[in-house]
Amino acid sequence: MKCLILAAGYATRLYPLTENFPKPLLKVGDKAILDWLIDDIDGAGLVDEYIVISNHKFAPHFLEWAEKKQQKVTVVDDGTCSNETRLGAVKDIQYAIDTLKLDDDMLVIAGDNVLDFSLQRFVRYATEKQTSCIMRYYEANEQKLLKCGVVTVDSSDRILRMTEKSPTPETHWCCPPFYYYTRKDARLVQKGIESGCGTDAPGSYIAWLCMQTPVHAMEMPGKRYDIGNLQSYEQVQKEYQGITLY
Repeated sequence: MKCLILAAGYATRLYPLTENFPKPLLKVGDKAILDWLIDDIDGAGLVDEYIVISNHKFAPHFLEWAEKKQQKVTVVDDGTCSNETRLGAVKDIQYAIDTLKLDDDMLVIAGDNVLDFSLQRFVRYATEKQTSCIMRYYEANEQKLLKCGVVTVDSSDRILRMTEKSPTPETHWCCPPFYYYTRKDARLVQKGIESGCGTDAPGSYIAWLCMQTPVHAMEMPGKRYDIGNLQSYEQVQKEYQGITLY
């Protein structure tokens, strides 16, 4: 299994902290955000390569960081240099697939998330379902729902519908940026793009995919810390106690 880490954003809301430094490498506690994610996932023993998809501006930072990791880490530079010229998450995924000629099951995650639970549970869930999978959590705040991917699921967790940033969310099940693609479904990303699925938000591909083939949504077992601005970063620094739920 390959783990694709989406890290090509510019985190403009965290300026000046991220003006010349990538958000996923910011420290939370004694480790960079990416270290928390990779070191946790690696405990499952199922991922044989971690692929960080970066923009051109921050690629040197990721390359320097990757040299110190014990795991096999490959950095892919998507060639973009500004927030205005970014490819978007779905096109970044396809860019990595094309560049490295990937043909495998894939765990696809945003590289700027801090969690108090282990992603190993999600990997096990997806392996048991034998379909592509996502996670979901209940979001009571209706204003926040307008900015998220939202899913409708049946009693077996199968996704019936998914929308990204809908003005009229159908449910309160919100989707964080953690995805598992089966090898078969990873081969369909380009078809999804050609069929007109959105390419900026990573969940847009799942919104298209779930209408083609079964996709399941596991309820998130813990908390995700959203680092969207300087204030929230400071809050995470004070509150975060590591991964406590396995």
